[in-house]
Amino acid sequence: MALVYQPVMQLSGILVSLLGWVLSCLTTYLPQWKNLNLELNELEIWTMGLWQACVVQEEGGMQCKDFDSFLALPPELRISRILMFFSNGSGLLGLLLSGFGLDCLKIGERQQEQKKRLLLFGGMLFWISGITAIVPVSWVAHSTVQEFWDENIPDIVPRWDFGEALFVGWLAGFCLILGGSLLNCTMCSTEVHPSSVRYAVAEQQDQCQRLETETRP
Repeated sequence: MALVYQPVMQLSGILVSLLGWVLSCLTTYLPQWKNLNLELNELEIWTMGLWQACVVQEEGGMQCKDFDSFLALPPELRISRILMFFSNGSGLLGLLLSGFGLDCLKIGERQQEQKKRLLLFGGMLFWISGITAIVPVSWVAHSTVQEFWDENIPDIVPRWDFGEALFVGWLAGFCLILGGSLLNCTMCSTEVHPSSVRYAVAEQQDQCQRLETETRP
Protein backbone atom coordinates (compact mmCIF):
# COMPACT_ATOMS: atom_id res chain seq x y z
CA MET A 1 0.00 0.00 0.00
CA ALA A 2 2.91 2.36 0.66
CA LEU A 3 4.01 2.07 -2.97
CA VAL A 4 0.56 3.24 -4.05
CA TYR A 5 -0.14 6.05 -1.57
CA GLN A 6 3.36 7.51 -1.29
CA PRO A 7 3.57 8.93 -4.88
CA VAL A 8 -0.01 10.19 -4.57
CA MET A 9 0.80 12.05 -1.34
CA GLN A 10 3.97 13.47 -2.86
CA LEU A 11 2.13 14.73 -5.94
CA SER A 12 -0.66 16.15 -3.77
CA GLY A 13 1.89 17.94 -1.60
CA ILE A 14 3.57 19.47 -4.66
CA LEU A 15 0.28 20.65 -6.16
CA VAL A 16 -0.99 22.16 -2.89
CA SER A 17 2.37 23.87 -2.34
CA LEU A 18 2.34 25.20 -5.90
CA LEU A 19 -1.10 26.69 -5.29
CA GLY A 20 0.14 28.28 -2.07
CA TRP A 21 3.20 29.72 -3.80
CA VAL A 22 1.10 31.26 -6.59
CA LEU A 23 -1.26 32.78 -4.02
CA SER A 24 1.73 34.09 -2.04
CA CYS A 25 3.13 35.84 -5.12
CA LEU A 26 -0.33 37.23 -5.85
CA THR A 27 -0.63 38.53 -2.29
CA THR A 28 2.69 40.35 -2.59
CA TYR A 29 1.55 42.51 -5.50
CA LEU A 30 -2.16 42.96 -4.75
CA PRO A 31 -2.98 46.55 -3.67
CA GLN A 32 -5.91 45.46 -1.47
CA TRP A 33 -4.13 44.90 1.85
CA LYS A 34 -6.26 47.65 3.41
CA ASN A 35 -9.58 49.11 2.30
CA LEU A 36 -11.05 52.50 3.17
CA ASN A 37 -14.62 53.43 2.34
CA LEU A 38 -15.35 57.15 2.73
CA GLU A 39 -18.80 57.91 4.09
CA LEU A 40 -18.83 61.31 2.39
CA ASN A 41 -18.29 59.74 -1.00
CA GLU A 42 -19.45 56.13 -1.13
CA LEU A 43 -18.58 55.90 -4.80
CA GLU A 44 -14.84 55.88 -3.96
CA ILE A 45 -12.96 53.11 -2.20
CA TRP A 46 -9.33 53.62 -1.21
CA THR A 47 -7.01 50.64 -1.05
CA MET A 48 -3.42 50.26 0.15
CA GLY A 49 -0.90 47.53 -0.62
CA LEU A 50 2.82 47.00 -0.17
CA TRP A 51 3.74 48.98 -3.27
CA GLN A 52 1.02 51.49 -4.01
CA ALA A 53 -2.21 53.14 -2.92
CA CYS A 54 -5.23 53.08 -5.20
CA VAL A 55 -8.63 54.70 -5.44
CA VAL A 56 -11.48 52.77 -7.03
CA GLN A 57 -14.20 54.90 -8.55
CA GLU A 58 -17.47 53.55 -9.79
CA GLU A 59 -17.26 55.46 -13.05
CA GLY A 60 -13.53 56.08 -13.55
CA GLY A 61 -12.09 52.63 -12.74
CA MET A 62 -8.95 52.29 -10.63
CA GLN A 63 -6.13 54.82 -10.31
CA CYS A 64 -2.97 53.89 -8.43
CA LYS A 65 0.09 55.77 -7.22
CA ASP A 66 3.34 54.09 -6.17
CA PHE A 67 4.85 54.91 -2.80
CA ASP A 68 7.65 57.46 -3.11
CA SER A 69 9.98 56.07 -0.46
CA PHE A 70 10.49 52.73 1.23
CA LEU A 71 11.56 54.40 4.47
CA ALA A 72 8.40 56.50 4.59
CA LEU A 73 6.19 53.43 4.87
CA PRO A 74 4.78 52.22 8.19
CA PRO A 75 6.92 49.55 9.89
CA GLU A 76 4.44 46.73 9.20
CA LEU A 77 4.48 47.43 5.47
CA ARG A 78 8.28 47.64 5.30
CA ILE A 79 8.77 44.33 7.10
CA SER A 80 5.93 42.77 5.11
CA ARG A 81 7.75 43.49 1.85
CA ILE A 82 10.86 41.69 3.06
CA LEU A 83 8.97 38.72 4.49
CA MET A 84 6.82 38.26 1.38
CA PHE A 85 9.91 38.30 -0.83
CA PHE A 86 11.49 35.70 1.44
CA SER A 87 8.31 33.62 1.32
CA ASN A 88 8.22 33.69 -2.47
CA GLY A 89 11.90 32.79 -2.76
CA SER A 90 11.82 29.93 -0.28
CA GLY A 91 8.64 28.59 -1.86
CA LEU A 92 10.23 28.57 -5.31
CA LEU A 93 13.34 26.83 -3.99
CA GLY A 94 11.13 24.29 -2.22
CA LEU A 95 9.30 23.53 -5.46
CA LEU A 96 12.57 22.93 -7.31
CA LEU A 97 14.13 20.69 -4.64
CA SER A 98 11.02 18.64 -3.88
CA GLY A 99 10.33 18.24 -7.59
CA PHE A 100 13.65 16.44 -8.08
CA GLY A 101 12.90 14.28 -5.03
CA LEU A 102 9.63 12.82 -6.30
CA ASP A 103 9.51 9.04 -6.67
CA CYS A 104 7.62 9.33 -9.96
CA LEU A 105 10.57 11.21 -11.47
CA LYS A 106 12.91 8.80 -13.24
CA ILE A 107 15.96 10.97 -12.68
CA GLY A 108 18.20 9.63 -9.90
CA GLU A 109 16.35 6.35 -9.30
CA ARG A 110 19.51 4.77 -7.89
CA GLN A 111 20.07 7.64 -5.45
CA GLN A 112 17.02 7.17 -3.23
CA GLU A 113 18.69 8.59 -0.13
CA GLN A 114 19.52 11.86 -1.86
CA LYS A 115 15.97 12.08 -3.27
CA LYS A 116 14.60 11.62 0.25
CA ARG A 117 16.80 14.45 1.52
CA LEU A 118 15.67 16.73 -1.29
CA LEU A 119 12.04 15.92 -0.54
CA LEU A 120 12.49 16.52 3.18
CA PHE A 121 14.35 19.78 2.64
CA GLY A 122 11.71 20.93 0.16
CA GLY A 123 8.95 20.23 2.69
CA MET A 124 10.79 22.24 5.34
CA LEU A 125 11.16 25.14 2.90
CA PHE A 126 7.41 25.06 2.31
CA TRP A 127 6.87 25.34 6.05
CA ILE A 128 9.19 28.34 6.22
CA SER A 129 7.50 29.90 3.19
CA GLY A 130 4.05 29.40 4.72
CA ILE A 131 5.03 30.88 8.07
CA THR A 132 6.70 33.91 6.47
CA ALA A 133 3.54 34.47 4.42
CA ILE A 134 1.20 34.28 7.42
CA VAL A 135 3.27 36.57 9.67
CA PRO A 136 3.09 39.78 7.56
CA VAL A 137 -0.62 39.52 6.74
CA SER A 138 -1.39 38.79 10.40
CA TRP A 139 0.75 41.75 11.49
CA VAL A 140 -1.04 44.12 9.09
CA ALA A 141 -4.40 42.73 10.23
CA HIS A 142 -3.44 43.25 13.88
CA SER A 143 -2.36 46.85 13.31
CA THR A 144 -5.57 47.49 11.32
CA VAL A 145 -7.68 46.22 14.21
CA GLN A 146 -5.75 48.38 16.70
CA GLU A 147 -6.24 51.50 14.58
CA PHE A 148 -9.90 50.70 14.01
CA TRP A 149 -10.65 50.53 17.75
CA ASP A 150 -8.27 53.29 18.81
CA GLU A 151 -10.22 55.64 21.07
CA ASN A 152 -7.73 58.46 20.55
CA ILE A 153 -8.78 58.82 16.91
CA PRO A 154 -11.94 60.96 16.45
CA ASP A 155 -15.02 59.15 15.20
CA ILE A 156 -15.27 61.36 12.13
CA VAL A 157 -11.92 60.07 10.84
CA PRO A 158 -12.38 57.14 8.40
CA ARG A 159 -10.96 53.80 9.52
CA TRP A 160 -9.08 51.26 7.43
CA ASP A 161 -10.57 47.77 7.14
CA PHE A 162 -9.29 44.36 6.05
CA GLY A 163 -8.50 44.00 2.36
CA GLU A 164 -8.92 40.96 0.16
CA ALA A 165 -5.16 40.41 -0.04
CA LEU A 166 -5.01 39.48 3.65
CA PHE A 167 -7.38 36.55 3.16
CA VAL A 168 -5.45 35.43 0.08
CA GLY A 169 -2.24 35.56 2.12
CA TRP A 170 -3.72 33.46 4.93
CA LEU A 171 -4.89 30.87 2.39
CA ALA A 172 -1.44 30.88 0.76
CA GLY A 173 0.31 30.22 4.06
CA PHE A 174 -2.11 27.41 4.94
CA CYS A 175 -1.59 25.73 1.54
CA LEU A 176 2.20 25.96 1.84
CA ILE A 177 2.23 24.47 5.34
CA LEU A 178 -0.22 21.73 4.30
CA GLY A 179 1.83 20.88 1.20
CA GLY A 180 5.05 20.68 3.20
CA SER A 181 3.33 18.46 5.78
CA LEU A 182 2.13 16.06 3.09
CA LEU A 183 5.65 15.79 1.68
CA ASN A 184 7.19 15.17 5.09
CA CYS A 185 4.51 12.60 5.96
CA THR A 186 5.68 10.47 3.05
CA MET A 187 9.09 10.25 4.74
CA CYS A 188 7.51 8.75 7.85
CA SER A 189 5.60 6.05 5.95
CA THR A 190 7.17 2.64 5.67
CA GLU A 191 8.53 2.11 2.21
CA VAL A 192 8.32 -1.33 0.60
CA HIS A 193 11.12 -1.95 -1.87
CA PRO A 194 10.50 -4.13 -4.93
CA SER A 195 13.43 -6.39 -3.98
CA SER A 196 11.79 -7.23 -0.65
CA VAL A 197 8.52 -7.97 -2.41
CA ARG A 198 10.23 -10.37 -4.83
CA TYR A 199 12.02 -12.03 -1.93
CA ALA A 200 8.73 -12.55 -0.07
CA VAL A 201 7.06 -14.05 -3.14
CA ALA A 202 9.98 -16.39 -3.77
CA GLU A 203 9.98 -17.50 -0.13
CA GLN A 204 6.25 -18.21 -0.29
CA GLN A 205 6.72 -20.28 -3.45
CA ASP A 206 9.45 -22.34 -1.77
CA GLN A 207 7.16 -23.07 1.16
CA CYS A 208 4.42 -24.22 -1.20
CA GLN A 209 6.81 -26.54 -3.02
CA ARG A 210 7.94 -28.02 0.32
CA LEU A 211 4.35 -28.67 1.33
CA GLU A 212 3.66 -30.38 -1.98
CA THR A 213 6.66 -32.69 -1.64
CA GLU A 214 5.73 -33.58 1.94
CA THR A 215 2.13 -34.41 1.09
CA ARG A 216 3.03 -36.67 -1.82
CA PRO A 217 2.68 -40.41 -1.04
